[in-house]
Amino acid sequence: MKRRIALTGNPNVGKSTIFNALTNLHQHTGNWAGVTVSCTTGYFSVEDRGFSIVDLPGIYSFDVRSAEEALTRDFIRDEAYEYLLLVCDATCLERGLHLLRQATGLIEDRPEPEIPQVILCVNLCDEAAKKGILLNFSVLEKELGIPVVPCCARKKNGLDQLKKALAKPSPWDYGFHGASPEVSCKACCKTSPEVSCEACPFFSSCSLEPEYRKYPEDFSPRDLASAAVTYSKKNYRTREERLDRILTGSVTGGLLMCLLLVGIFWLTITGANYPSSLLWNLFFHLEEKLVILCQAARLPQWFMEASVYGIYRVVAWIVSVMLPPMAIFFPLFTLLEDLGYLPRIAYNMDGAFHKCKACGKQCLTMAMGLGCNAAGVVGCRIIDSPRERLIAILTNSLVPCNGRFPLLLTMISLFFMGNAGMSARIPATLLTALLLTGFILSGIFATLGASWVLSRTLLKGVPSSFILELPPYRPPQAGKVIIRSIFDRTLFVLGRAVAVAAPAGLLIWLLANVTIGNTSLLLHISGFLDPAGRLMGLDGIILMAFLLGFPANEIVLPIILMAYLQTGYLVEMDDTKALFSLLAAHGWTIKTAVCMAIFSLFHWPCSTTCLTIKKETGSAKWTIIAFLLPTAIGIVLCILTSSVLSAFL
Repeated sequence: MKRRIALTGNPNVGKSTIFNALTNLHQHTGNWAGVTVSCTTGYFSVEDRGFSIVDLPGIYSFDVRSAEEALTRDFIRDEAYEYLLLVCDATCLERGLHLLRQATGLIEDRPEPEIPQVILCVNLCDEAAKKGILLNFSVLEKELGIPVVPCCARKKNGLDQLKKALAKPSPWDYGFHGASPEVSCKACCKTSPEVSCEACPFFSSCSLEPEYRKYPEDFSPRDLASAAVTYSKKNYRTREERLDRILTGSVTGGLLMCLLLVGIFWLTITGANYPSSLLWNLFFHLEEKLVILCQAARLPQWFMEASVYGIYRVVAWIVSVMLPPMAIFFPLFTLLEDLGYLPRIAYNMDGAFHKCKACGKQCLTMAMGLGCNAAGVVGCRIIDSPRERLIAILTNSLVPCNGRFPLLLTMISLFFMGNAGMSARIPATLLTALLLTGFILSGIFATLGASWVLSRTLLKGVPSSFILELPPYRPPQAGKVIIRSIFDRTLFVLGRAVAVAAPAGLLIWLLANVTIGNTSLLLHISGFLDPAGRLMGLDGIILMAFLLGFPANEIVLPIILMAYLQTGYLVEMDDTKALFSLLAAHGWTIKTAVCMAIFSLFHWPCSTTCLTIKKETGSAKWTIIAFLLPTAIGIVLCILTSSVLSAFL
């Protein structure tokens, strides 16, 4: 029978790291509050004893303020479990002791057989040592009367001691649920009568001096922290305070945020070119082999073209274009997270979101949307207010995800770089990064504007206050950052894209090759959409490409090229001059490129994001609104931009 452990503690104390270390799972961890937004269960064993452990959302106080905190409170108060493992931060012990006091008060009213054994795990001891914070664990254990385990989970120090505390024989193994210390060993245990007191596993706990009580008696967290903690360094936070004055300054904070965006995009653009080219050559070399294989097997021509030129080519295209930028962008983003910079971005943006009657935490979910809007929507769970959570969900796709970057980069390189007049003085990749950052900032301003409108129309209300913890600056763990960003983010998003790209490839091939009156269905659809496209400064083929790109934004431009060339399948255009000539021959001008970039920024979310919104809101109504909101913004902006540029060009 597995013993159940409830794992709780303040946010950002390393609960999920301990959970991963014990279970060998890979739950996402991060150097900011609110990472765990739902319960996760894992399993492990110690000395042939099985355990199940439930990682609960972090909680500052059991006077709950959010659904996630209520989930933690209700679990600890009502659920059945044998151990309460409470994790606290060694650098701020008193706060953890306050939570311990509340937790023990919550469980001490349970019937005697249901009272769990409380274990206090003091994590981040290495950070405390660096800051000159010394803890006397003997004092803590003596005063609390429960096991107290020092730990540094990131380095796996103290985990063996924690496992020993869990593996120690407990009353539940023998049906013993708590006897008075005066009761003799043989009277309280359900062991064989022949077993002597000394041989009984509960001899020490049944003596007049029990080794551990089940939970600490009432105590003063402040007094106990004062008795157990000494400081060998004064002003140990001086360096962090100086950094915070720069990173969260009214002027320097926003400037550095923009510079970091430019740097990340520059590194992504510069580093992705070579691996993308390698993947492209590999996949299309394999395509030739697949064609030969199909011909050797004498498969029907239509089947070969549909499977190879349709399904395989679309999937290969998406992977070769999408994977390298993600493999660079996500680790860089995760590094900022590990360093503790993301909460400081939220702090900088809190004032702007507050003026829009939204929540400053929306900045964090917006940043998550840069990688994948579906992930950003799930991240909105960290926002306490249901009204503000809905605002964050509905506006998340206004910030472009990684899948929209290739199209934006193409527009920048083909049309804006040549017209900027600065490419000779500024490196091309840096100028591209600057322009891409400008597009991202326009998405941020659109998010603020849409939040302001929603908070005064569909989602009226007063902005709520929230607790935002600025975590300590921590050196990132490069190995774990790479592994986590690749497996938890890059491959997850890529797998989602491939899953929808395969059927999309078949549909695109059918539309391009099935004809009515010697005209493909693709051109019939684009002809129907052409008047609306012209009004927006685009054309019908572009609108049709965006519609077919609903499963994945990466295939929008390849569909446009396929329709222009009427090839019946996606074609390679790695020659930028030839690509520019093709687009220009079909009427593309700087006005088309500007409107194209605008609609790339502001149009409906992809299919995965829409499904995620439906799951998170449980409402078709809000999913439809989330679909229509960015689309309406994009259409209006394209019409206005087209009208203005037509008057001056």
